[in-house]
Order: sequence, then structure tokens, then C-alpha cells
Amino acid sequence: MRVTRSGSSPSLVRHGRRVTLRTMSALDYDRWIEVRQRCRDWLVPWEPRPAGAPEPAEDRHSFTSRCSLRERERQLGTGFGFGIFVGEQLVGELTISSVQRGPFQSAYIGYWVDADEAGKGYVPEAVVAALAFSFDELGLHRIEISIIPRNDRSLRVVEKLGIRKEGVAERFLQINGVWEDHARFAMTAEEWVVRRDELLEEWIDA
Repeated sequence: MRVTRSGSSPSLVRHGRRVTLRTMSALDYDRWIEVRQRCRDWLVPWEPRPAGAPEPAEDRHSFTSRCSLRERERQLGTGFGFGIFVGEQLVGELTISSVQRGPFQSAYIGYWVDADEAGKGYVPEAVVAALAFSFDELGLHRIEISIIPRNDRSLRVVEKLGIRKEGVAERFLQINGVWEDHARFAMTAEEWVVRRDELLEEWIDA
């Protein structure tokens, strides 16, 4: 695995066995909007959004502004947003968000995948690459993944990886305008040390 940086505003790239995690720019808009429009009914019901709030704008300018915000978060070290690519094809997104330092040293991972690419193991592979980045590069101590209990597809990701379940947080987050319970899964740096070689061998290393 390796991290690639280049240019004055460098992309951050993390390589897995088949997938590549890469920060996105305005140049990725056409690929991104094609997936978003085609998979709208698949994605929107699971997205965080307060009641009454409109869906986020998806025009080219808004996407460019979103990429700039993600770049600012990266520079501050508070968040890292990646496109999940297989070759040049965008198959989803993964974020490492709400990075807290000090005594917490923690963050959350969230993800979505193209409906046509679901079930191919791309997301578990991307999550392992993100865990390696979070623990080995960022030096974080705890990563959490929170999932609506009825979201079977997302649950299969953490089940495949054997990530520890901590419990259920009631009415944890507004999803598409509704306060939803979330099952909380987490891994600590101590667990990563124990499981690192196993997870990298199964999902990342060629």
C-alpha cells in the first residue's frame, strides 16, 4: 500500500488490491453525477438530512465547492473524503469524518456504493484501506462506523470484516428527515494491531 501526493494541490491516493481511494476534484464531476443520478433511489433514503431540508445541489458548481470544502478539511486534518475507483470507474465514496484529536483521537467512516457494483467486495476493501490509513498514517485510536439496523447491505460490510459491535444508539441521526437508530461498530488501535496482518492479507495485499 502507498499514499501518493503530487502537484501544488495534491491528490491523496490510497491503493488497495482492486480499488483506489482518491480525493476528488472538479474533473470527476461527470463520473460522479452519472452514478448519483442513476442510483438516486438507491442512495437518498440512507443519507443524513434534517427534516424539511432539500436534497443537496448536484450541479457542477456545487460539486466543485464540495471538493474544495473536502480539501480544506484535509488541510485542517478534520476529515478526508475519497472517491472509490476501480481503474478509472467511480464506484462509490468513502469519508473519514469528524476527526478529533486530543484525548479522543477518533473518527467516523461512512460510505456508499454504486448499485450496479454492490456485492463485489469493493466497499470492505475500501474500508480496510481507510482503516490502515487512519491507524497507520493518521495515528488515530478509534474508528466508528454507524449503520441503520435495517440497512442490510451496509451491515454486511462490517460483518465481513468482523468489526466489533458496541450497541445501538437510539434516534442517533436524522436520515432523510427521520431520526433513526444506528448500530455502532468500532475498532481501536489495539484491535488493529492484532488484526492488521489478517485484514491486509485478505483484502489489500496482492
